[in-house]
Amino acid sequence: MLIINETAPDFSEDAYFDDKITKINLRDYQGKWVILFFYPADFTFVCPTELGELADKYDIIKQLGAEVISVSTDTAYVHKAWHDSSPTIKKITYPMLADPARRVCQEYDTLIPAEGLSLRATVLIDPEGIVKAFEFHENSIGRSVDEIIRKLQAAKFVREHHGEVCPMNWKPGEKTLSPSINLVGKI
Repeated sequence: MLIINETAPDFSEDAYFDDKITKINLRDYQGKWVILFFYPADFTFVCPTELGELADKYDIIKQLGAEVISVSTDTAYVHKAWHDSSPTIKKITYPMLADPARRVCQEYDTLIPAEGLSLRATVLIDPEGIVKAFEFHENSIGRSVDEIIRKLQAAKFVREHHGEVCPMNWKPGEKTLSPSINLVGKI
């Protein structure tokens, strides 16, 4: 079960990345923010809209010191086939993790056992490997990449500005809040 401010489960699985199939581990990304982006399956309808938007905004995410790892229960070979056949997916330069044994989906509680597929889920992990945010969606509902970036920016700001918090819809450059000592626990 995922718990905010607890260590994210590690994994070591194959991924299609940089035009090859390679093994990646979550611990290899220590020192960076990580966005784990779970989706149901390759060659589907909503998934390429999300993954394509992530690809379009990947440079922004990297400039924020973060990495994206997309995760589905497909094999790395299916990821490669989708990458080779879809102009939208061909734009992807972040790792596409393969989880055909469903180990990662089970660890992150995204697996739909009856279907063998993952729910749409986004997990934000800080540079020390600590879960800072997660969100789950029913598979027919696509996510907002802009909102994921906003959450990353807010999480980074709070980490870098101890004692300040970000109000609803906060964006960089806007006012934050500094709770008083008397309000501890009532943020």
